[in-house]
Amino acid sequence: MTKLEFIKKLEEKLSWLPKEEVEERLNFYSEMIDDRVEEGCSEEDAVSKIGTVEEISAQIIADTPFVKIAKEKFIKNQTDKGIGLILLIVGSPIWLSLLIALFSVVISLYAVLWSLVVSLWAVLVSLFVCGPSGLIAFIVFLFTGNGIAGLAYLGAGLVCSGLSLLLYFGCKSATKGSLILAKSVVLWIKKLIVR
Repeated sequence: MTKLEFIKKLEEKLSWLPKEEVEERLNFYSEMIDDRVEEGCSEEDAVSKIGTVEEISAQIIADTPFVKIAKEKFIKNQTDKGIGLILLIVGSPIWLSLLIALFSVVISLYAVLWSLVVSLWAVLVSLFVCGPSGLIAFIVFLFTGNGIAGLAYLGAGLVCSGLSLLLYFGCKSATKGSLILAKSVVLWIKKLIVR
């Protein structure tokens, strides 16, 4: 792909951005291609080393604040402000209640997701604390003359310590997965608005 084809496709993909910002991004990638050509690459190689238009536009979408995308998209789609405002006011009982319900469901799902992660970490801490507690109980029962009960507490403490080590990796993965899921949902919403 030549530089001109690349710039033209990128401009089409970034049509949802303000004109000044599109020009800024196009100039940036144009200069990047020119720099690589000056270093001795062919124009096609320079374009291919930058990445595909889809990858670059996806990265730009991910880096652009959500509010900016929504604002720009809705302003560009509004052809007549008067009619749009009237329709917005007349339809508000329907769309506002649906928007509030959707927002509530999304917030609830987000809260449940993070509640599960916090609960897993709380169980991990509880199991971790049981290990030393079992050791302390073993020593206390050993000195009071009840060694069998002390051994039971020691065994329970060791089991809890082992379970806490296993659960640590699950908690770590659940936290990382939740962060990735939250980020991908926001990115999906951004891409949905851009389309």
